[in-house]
Amino acid sequence: MAPPNQLCLVLVIFISVFSLSSLSTSAIIPKANVSLSIPSSQLVENLCNGKAIQNRRFCLKALSTPEVIAAMDTTQLGTFIMKLGAANAKETLNVYNEIIKKPGSPQDLKALNCCVQAYKYAILSFEMVSSELVEDPQAANYDVAVIGPEIANCEKELINAKVQAPRLLAGNRFMKYYVSMGYEITSTLELENPNEY
Repeated sequence: MAPPNQLCLVLVIFISVFSLSSLSTSAIIPKANVSLSIPSSQLVENLCNGKAIQNRRFCLKALSTPEVIAAMDTTQLGTFIMKLGAANAKETLNVYNEIIKKPGSPQDLKALNCCVQAYKYAILSFEMVSSELVEDPQAANYDVAVIGPEIANCEKELINAKVQAPRLLAGNRFMKYYVSMGYEITSTLELENPNEY
């Protein structure tokens, strides 16, 4: 048996590596997005192969939960995507709010506040789009598309202020991926129901 000191050292190293590996994205990607061990449905495959999708691998990973895989139609899948987008925006907004509490320059604060507003807008938009999916996919498509410029403006403000925060940039990148997924699913819904709108 190993001496107690070696056992403690191994335990400390294991805990440190484990906690550091989960730290980088846990505040940005909702915990529901675990792994690709569950095979994706044809609906998810079709969506993630769509033209608007910016990152296919991210799309497949984000939509790999059993609940999403069980989606029976495009509307259900769209509802799940909007919920995931809203959850991701809330998680990222929490990170922005944490960072705002720390001392920084007025430029940093201005950029961070711009991003807080962008993420509040993203949350409201994703939640609103969920209700529009059935009634008006065209409006849903527009409402999810306009999130992108808000996040791009946030990103521009962070870069101009020289805010050094990789977690925020990662959050913005992931949000762009959710917007592209939302845009793709609402475009698909528009095509499935062309005469209704």
